[in-house]
Amino acid sequence: QVQLVESGGGLVHPGGSLTLSCAVSGISSDTYSIGWFRQAPGKEREGVSCISSDENRDGGPYYRESVEGRFTISRDKVKNMVYLQMTNLRPEDTAVYYCAAEKLLAVLYRGLHTERIIRQPEYWGQGTLVTVSS
Repeated sequence: QVQLVESGGGLVHPGGSLTLSCAVSGISSDTYSIGWFRQAPGKEREGVSCISSDENRDGGPYYRESVEGRFTISRDKVKNMVYLQMTNLRPEDTAVYYCAAEKLLAVLYRGLHTERIIRQPEYWGQGTLVTVSS
């Protein structure tokens, strides 16, 4: 059974930091790339960042332009965990954040450059809410 479980969301002031975690089970970290997505109220779900199952082959990680330099994705293949460190948070970062697993990095990468998801990743987590507010 494949499971992706996010944690670490919460309320943070503008300019603050938060680290999200995604615990992955049931799939191999050597086969699946992982992406972070978010969906703000009334908006389409969008890609935030993604990391390949094989960074030597695919390069990266990769980020949506609006979070470049503020967010950092990392992966612990031994623990099968993926993290999203978020700094200098802004009110517009408020959203439910999801991690997703997909064999094709291109599916996740495309989500970073479009306003809506064209092709759904294979597996999704249930999401964790991040609220940036004073």
